[in-house]
Amino acid sequence: MKKLILLFLLVVLLAACNQKSKTDPSESSNEKDTATTVFKPNNIKEQILYQRGVEAAIWSMPAVNYQLMFDALAKINGDYNQVVIWPKLLDWKNQTLTPNPDVIYLMPFFNTEKVGPVVLEIPPADKGIFNGSVMTYWQNALEDVGPGGVDKGKGGKYLFLPPGYDKSKIPAGYIPLQSDTYRGYALLRSVLKSGNAADVAAAVAYSKRIKVYPLSEASKNPATVFIDASEKIYDSSIHYDVSFYEALNKIIQDEPWLERDKAMIDQLKTLGIERGKTFNPDARTKEILASAVKAAKEYLDLNYESFSPFFKDTHWVFPATQEFGKNIKTNFQVADSYPIDNRGMIYTIIFFSAKHIGESQYYLMQLVDKDGNPLEGNSSYKLHVPANVPVKQYWSMTVYNRDTHTFIRNQKWAGRSSQTPGLKTNSDGSVDLYFGPTPPESGESNWVPTDPKGKFEILARFYGPKPNLYDQSWKLNDVEKVK
Repeated sequence: MKKLILLFLLVVLLAACNQKSKTDPSESSNEKDTATTVFKPNNIKEQILYQRGVEAAIWSMPAVNYQLMFDALAKINGDYNQVVIWPKLLDWKNQTLTPNPDVIYLMPFFNTEKVGPVVLEIPPADKGIFNGSVMTYWQNALEDVGPGGVDKGKGGKYLFLPPGYDKSKIPAGYIPLQSDTYRGYALLRSVLKSGNAADVAAAVAYSKRIKVYPLSEASKNPATVFIDASEKIYDSSIHYDVSFYEALNKIIQDEPWLERDKAMIDQLKTLGIERGKTFNPDARTKEILASAVKAAKEYLDLNYESFSPFFKDTHWVFPATQEFGKNIKTNFQVADSYPIDNRGMIYTIIFFSAKHIGESQYYLMQLVDKDGNPLEGNSSYKLHVPANVPVKQYWSMTVYNRDTHTFIRNQKWAGRSSQTPGLKTNSDGSVDLYFGPTPPESGESNWVPTDPKGKFEILARFYGPKPNLYDQSWKLNDVEKVK
């Protein structure tokens, strides 16, 4: 009998220890934020609130992502119909989702609700080149710009139109972009000829040739307002807590409902989000919503880790489905299709949509090493990039925080590219890159630092991709751990 009692006590003790290990605040954020160990409904009403909170987070991810980027602009005194620009190459202070540190970034934010159509003038690709797209606040691409876009490198006056605008009023010479939202933005990348100081300066000068102004002021030759974000913290990272729903509420208050999304009206009322009313959840609702958005993140993260490899026998993935690609091209008008799960997953890790995915640029992600183990910041890794990378412009490898998908804070740099000054190339034209908390014996030229306290991911960019990337006659193998 005593043995049975002792055995019972041992089982209880082990269960308690296991439960503590799941909720101990000293554990990693992925473990301590596990929604299944936090939320316990008291009744059916709370269960429904939780379930609808999960679905609302998945559905609204791209719009909340946009709202957080605009909020970051507002914090540095920027506004709509202005352009935020980083005239220096991006560093860790830019805390947007998986940004590119090897181009000059600029982002015009549009709002047509009061001023009417807004003009975005793109210069011809003479002394520079733009790669980018114009999007609604849902980050649905209206069109691409530059050589890979409508103007085909000749430049043009793109016109961002408010919902229901009478197109007969559009003057000749404009490229109309009919939006179903008042708000939107463009992501423009001024591509460098090389990474040296002179070519960076040239790319910045080319960037300043864009113009943004209301169509109603076109005859006045209005000045474009540029907001310099270099050296400033620009944080639009997604926080998986009640602030997520606060950002969602701003969108619901500011924008009319799209026909395709009206099924969410009642769902959001359950959460306390309703057009024309204040969002003021009580303490218990905040607790439930915080658990719900964490569960949404877990679900989307599981999807992120479940993609089939791009290259055979590797772990490189392209995290967008063909169904999503077709919907982006058609403003989500594909019959019997609305891929909100893949859309939600994508905007947990990136911002921006290209109208024509894979034509001007292509992306591959690596989350694990050759052996299938997560990339740990306290370990060192090597990546062999074969010669003759199939690009017309450049290739790059950039490291991000695995949990937030942002640049790792306080690091010297975030990546290496074919344009990095001083990058060492092997005799056959290939390149060996190193990732880890300390540089290899060969020095820092081909090294990307990692955070020894966390996990990381690698994004491979191919600008101006060539066919042999897609037919895989050129192949990028996995990152290998250095022992």
